[in-house]
Amino acid sequence: MGVKNMTRKIPNPPPGFDELTVEEKLDYVQSLWDRIAAKPEAVPVPDWHMQVIEERMNENQANSRAARSWDEFREELRVKLRERKPSR
Repeated sequence: MGVKNMTRKIPNPPPGFDELTVEEKLDYVQSLWDRIAAKPEAVPVPDWHMQVIEERMNENQANSRAARSWDEFREELRVKLRERKPSR
């Protein structure tokens, strides 16, 4: 989604921003983000973000299918330890 044309040009950075301390600048940016995040449905999500999320979810599903329970792992470990020859 493209950025909508704004009805008026806002200076970037706004007047006085450069005179703020780093902490004040971070607070300002955080407050802007809080205002944007208050309406998440209005924040566009690029298609490539959705593709990455889908890929990662598919990877997680594949990894979870390959995962074993603790009981399965413990039993496998016990079998391997019993089969192991003592070293002397």
